[in-house]
Amino acid sequence: MVRTVLTFTDRGIYCPAGDFHIDPWRPVPRALITHGHSDHARPGMGEYLATHQALPVIRHRLGSIHAKGIGYGEPRQIGGAVVSFHPAGHVPGSAQIRVEVAGEVWVVSGDYKTEGDGLAEAFEPVTCHTFISECTFGLPVFHWEPQPLVMTRIADWWQANATAGKVSILGAYSFGKAQRLLSGLPEVGPILTHGAVEEMTEILRGQGYRLPSTTRATPDITSKTHPGALIIAPPSALGSSWANRLGPAEEAFVSGWMALRGIRRRRALGTGFVLSDHADWAGLNAAIKTTGAERVFVTHGYTAIFRNWLQTQGYDAGIVETRFTGDDADDTDEVVG
Repeated sequence: MVRTVLTFTDRGIYCPAGDFHIDPWRPVPRALITHGHSDHARPGMGEYLATHQALPVIRHRLGSIHAKGIGYGEPRQIGGAVVSFHPAGHVPGSAQIRVEVAGEVWVVSGDYKTEGDGLAEAFEPVTCHTFISECTFGLPVFHWEPQPLVMTRIADWWQANATAGKVSILGAYSFGKAQRLLSGLPEVGPILTHGAVEEMTEILRGQGYRLPSTTRATPDITSKTHPGALIIAPPSALGSSWANRLGPAEEAFVSGWMALRGIRRRRALGTGFVLSDHADWAGLNAAIKTTGAERVFVTHGYTAIFRNWLQTQGYDAGIVETRFTGDDADDTDEVVG
């Protein structure tokens, strides 16, 4: 008989044995948080529990909260449940949450990617009976190229713009993707950051994550003061008055969604680079297989298609309706200096 360790409620994923929720989207007394993106870490909870690495970003975004940290792999008894947090590879500090009740183990993936990026803690497979997996990119069309190849393409684009006397503005989400680019790009010229990106970068740098020196793009900075520069900014800054003040520039957007030409056209972007902080089709399938789970619930993404595929592969698969938004949806930063 399969024990129901977690249930699905209008407030989020709930553990009756421990009386806690995981990444709830409505206020609850106790919340276990997988990572600091705003669709998973929301305000209004009585207590928060997240990895030590995730907490600084969560505190920065949510303000004064009652929160505690936990180490990766550290078991903690909460009521009748034993929980532990394990690296998800999504962004720095991100975790999958393992919940065990009376020998039955369920794992909530949060958001994850299986390719190491040199910055976030690398994804760690966790054996379980039931796996709750995101499937943001749960279609075979989504196949990521290796990170070094994508970084080289971005650097070549940057170099070509610098040669043409233009700065390069790269749209990337302020927490996670922006720092991944900073960590992985070769040095072509000066690197500037939008204020929202710089704030997150300073937080991570203060935690010991290795990130290169950057300069905040203040109003007095233009293509004349910093010729050939790369400016990393939230996607909301692309095409804005903030971007226009920089002078002659080329813009591009970095996202897994750039694999779909229709989305690139709708954003009116001539250049898009495919780089995601989520697993692609192959990564999703590989991750699920390594868990050894017999039952899989999928959430946020191509849920019906991916659920049906998993059923053909012999899994007992279902869909969980959540309010998570998937890849790079954390574009909540205001376009300010």
